[in-house]
Amino acid sequence: QVQLVESGGGSVQPGGSLRLSCAASRIIFSIRPMGWYRQGAGKQRELVASISSGGSTFYADSVKGRFTISRDNAKNTVYLQMNSLKPEDTAVYYCNAGGATSGIWGQGTQVTVSS
Repeated sequence: QVQLVESGGGSVQPGGSLRLSCAASRIIFSIRPMGWYRQGAGKQRELVASISSGGSTFYADSVKGRFTISRDNAKNTVYLQMNSLKPEDTAVYYCNAGGATSGIWGQGTQVTVSS
């Protein structure tokens, strides 16, 4: 199984920013869509943003205008730039390669937004 390694999580005040990174193997990264999911306490895991191998993007309505997903093919890395963070963004964020059903998951990184 291909290993996905997330980084960049942490604690931030409301209105602040964080950038999450997810590194994958070259082969998997080059052919699979990549995405970020999150799971808040007591909630189901939800798709936050995704990006295809060709660069097309999708965002959940709750993060549109605030989050940006991107990928750097040379570094085999996908990013999630999170701006204007809100307390409701607090969750464990998971990197995914290939979709929720049959894809590969990272172990998750905690994002906490509080005063």
